Amino acid sequence: MSEQKKTRPKVPDGHSRFCLTRQMPPNEKGYVGYEVIWEQFQKEVEYQTPKKP
Repeated sequence: MSEQKKTRPKVPDGHSRFCLTRQMPPNEKGYVGYEVIWEQFQKEVEYQTPKKP
């Protein structure tokens, strides 16, 4: 029987509406992780104290 390959194939970047997923390089144990980058979908507004009556 054939053995499993030692290298992992390169996976293309995944694009979603608010998210980007990238494959990271393997570490010393051979684990291949994925990096997830989120785009903000809510706008932050600076807080202003309300006027006193």
